[in-house]
Amino acid sequence: MSTADSPPRPLPGHPLQVAVPWTAVRFDDPFWAPRLRTVRERTLPALYRQCLESGRIDALRLGWQPGRRPVPHRFWDSDIAKFLEAASYALALEPDTLLESRVDEVIALLQSAQQPDGYLNTYITQVEPQNRWSDLRDGHELYCAGHLIEAGVAHFLATHDSTLLKVVCRYADYISSVFGSQPGQTRGYCGHPEIELALVRLYRATGEQRYLELSQYFVDERGREPYYFDEEAVGRSGPRASDSHYHRHGLRGQDLRRYNQSHAPVREHAEVVGHAVRAMYLYSAAADLAVETNDASLRATCERLWRHLMSRRVYLTGGVGSSAHNEGFTTDFDLPNAGAYAETCAAVGLVFWAHRMLQLTGNGQYADAIETTLYNAVAAGMSLAGEHFFYADPLASDGTAHRQPWFRVACCPPNVARLVMSLGRYVYSIGDGHIAVHLYMRGEAELQVMGQRVCIRQLHDYPWDGCIRLELQLDRPSTFGLWMRVPGWSHRADLRINGEPLPLKPDAGYLRLERLWSPGDQVQLDVPMPIERVYAHPAVAADADRVALRRGPIVFCFEQTDNPDLSRALLPRAAELQSHFEPDLLGGVMVLTAEGMLAESDDWDGQLYRTVPPRTRRIPLVAVPYAVWDNRSPGQMQVWIRDAPSA
Repeated sequence: MSTADSPPRPLPGHPLQVAVPWTAVRFDDPFWAPRLRTVRERTLPALYRQCLESGRIDALRLGWQPGRRPVPHRFWDSDIAKFLEAASYALALEPDTLLESRVDEVIALLQSAQQPDGYLNTYITQVEPQNRWSDLRDGHELYCAGHLIEAGVAHFLATHDSTLLKVVCRYADYISSVFGSQPGQTRGYCGHPEIELALVRLYRATGEQRYLELSQYFVDERGREPYYFDEEAVGRSGPRASDSHYHRHGLRGQDLRRYNQSHAPVREHAEVVGHAVRAMYLYSAAADLAVETNDASLRATCERLWRHLMSRRVYLTGGVGSSAHNEGFTTDFDLPNAGAYAETCAAVGLVFWAHRMLQLTGNGQYADAIETTLYNAVAAGMSLAGEHFFYADPLASDGTAHRQPWFRVACCPPNVARLVMSLGRYVYSIGDGHIAVHLYMRGEAELQVMGQRVCIRQLHDYPWDGCIRLELQLDRPSTFGLWMRVPGWSHRADLRINGEPLPLKPDAGYLRLERLWSPGDQVQLDVPMPIERVYAHPAVAADADRVALRRGPIVFCFEQTDNPDLSRALLPRAAELQSHFEPDLLGGVMVLTAEGMLAESDDWDGQLYRTVPPRTRRIPLVAVPYAVWDNRSPGQMQVWIRDAPSA
């Protein structure tokens, strides 16, 4: 992942790129194909079961009465919506009658729960009907509405059934009548951004300009004076229920404004601050609007914030948001390992934002970020069996951090599921006369460029091997561009067309091949994958005198099940690093080995301190991909191991 502090340089004369539909891409990939299958076969049934057993689905029946347990929760509708979105993506890829019936059941319940005026929120409708839109800062009504809208769009695109789309359009129409700058409208916005990007998706699916305008309103109104959340609190009978939570974590005044990114108008934001998921969703919407409205100011804002994040506040794995107290950002270079929050949803949100920036600029640094985050922070968020999940994703553990089957606030499990099931949309883009290949994932894609059908088959074992081969099938010879991304971590890229070397230099991260293509043409890109030692910026105190290992896009970690006491282990700089593939380990992974050192403790005779340094002995060290940690025996884990310069 690039951490350059200079502004990204778009391709000269770059035409806007459009992502291909997720249904156009089929995977036969050693890393992702098993995960897609697991989500379809195990994760989606588990999500449905958890939604059923926790009362989320029954809450849609609007039968709750005071005194009954469980009490519906403010967030529940969003969990249902993300399950529907993930399931819709899955149904478009492979028929499943049981899953389809469950989706139809939930949609029917949502349809029946919708109020005559279009309002749809099962918590407010049943538990606090008198408080509709009275707590935009913390009530999550618009946040839940956003996820319902995203589910409606996904279901329509996947099935061509407009039932849920009509429900969410009615809801969005009602919301647009309530909020805005016209006389009689509420000049508010949601404390948790999400609806902003959802409205752009709804606009793209329906062509209705009012949805785009409402998204623009929500983004531009945020942080303006008079400050809406202060005005909202006037006249309340008492403090918000969430105030005590925020006060316990020291979030008051300007800190609370920064927490939900309302500390200033969005176009004036200079740093990525506050709650990490909220920031990622907000800036995803800003990038969307920059695309749709050709807004140079919003584009500049997104690029400025991206540079800040990448150079000061992102983990090596693509995780973002270092602190649990605000589920987000603190100060520059504050990147603790064992205490890392790095919420799975924030990693998902980073992929969303990076993908939008990629379409906007055509710059490969954003594809680098997508790749890093997918293969590390996102993949680690779900167990290999598909039924346990991380909420926080630490980069070190004493053995007590484990994935869980569900959470009281269960945003992360369905968020990972919907991203994985829509993975196809991130691999390619279509521009004006070109196809851009952003990610290297084995499989087949049916694309259209300049009116010509182009089938691209990726034939390789990436991310374990850097020999990438593409085969093109066309109905007839055709001239168009094929832009091949050169990963930012690579130090050399060798290109061949039908076996013939072709010297090209990357431009903004891509090799741009403009030629007459014929059926059966083959493109081979070789990007060597040496094992690299990675060192953090000197200001990152948590990683001082430590080193991490990376090979290609994969960040590795050390687990106790393979190694002795990691708190005393060291990796000498002179140690030879080797890699080999283990087909029967953790679903098939690359493993790194080296001769390390262990600081001895058996000769200290009960002393806590002494003037003689500890003796060391040689030990074997084994590292596995961070994506698959905590799938075996519980124990210590470290991404950053102690560096031994002269051992």
